[in-house]
Amino acid sequence: MLARWLPAAVNTRPSEWSRAAIGMSLGTLFSVWLCSQVFGIEVAQHLVGPLGASAVLLFAVSSGALAQPWSILGGYLSAGVVSLLVAHVLGRTLGSACLAAGMALILMCWLRCLHPPAGALALLLVLADPATIALDWKALGPVMLSASAMLLSALAYNNLTQIRYPKRPADPVPVMPSADSQAITAEDLKLALADMEAFFDVTPEDLEQLIHASELHAKRRSIGEVLSSRT
Repeated sequence: MLARWLPAAVNTRPSEWSRAAIGMSLGTLFSVWLCSQVFGIEVAQHLVGPLGASAVLLFAVSSGALAQPWSILGGYLSAGVVSLLVAHVLGRTLGSACLAAGMALILMCWLRCLHPPAGALALLLVLADPATIALDWKALGPVMLSASAMLLSALAYNNLTQIRYPKRPADPVPVMPSADSQAITAEDLKLALADMEAFFDVTPEDLEQLIHASELHAKRRSIGEVLSSRT
């Protein structure tokens, strides 16, 4: 049971950690700086928490579904609208802030733009600082400006450092003739994911590519073992 609490291995090299760390620092700095130039430093600094969390996704795990452009833009917009609406109707209390975060989650799932930092944004906009409260509905301005700046930073930095972003749809895996009628396909994976009734930050097409790549490595290993046994 205790083994379940151990962290999974990170399948990236330390050089990738450094690349992502530099990108996160630059992206967050640029987003907060640009927002401060338009709306003031107090408003900009109030958003630094969600922006830092978004930067982790956009620079460290940019291939995930939670880090794609629609996820950050749609997530921030959903959280912003819901939180400001809740603040107007129910006031700015801890309870209404938590309710706004939950409602934002439902809206993001419905709009297919789930982005975890947007949950923090919903809380912050309800329990906002005086400068943000004074903006009222205009608070959507700094929210979307900072989100757009973060997205532009990720687009520029990731591609300049040879990390393709945003992620393009997975290329279809060529169907190879096989005598095994039980070979796993993307459609099988979609049904399996539906049966599990849980969210996974990966597409069935990506899983299919991973499975086929694993099968290829297994075949190569098997061939190598056969050849070594004959020599």
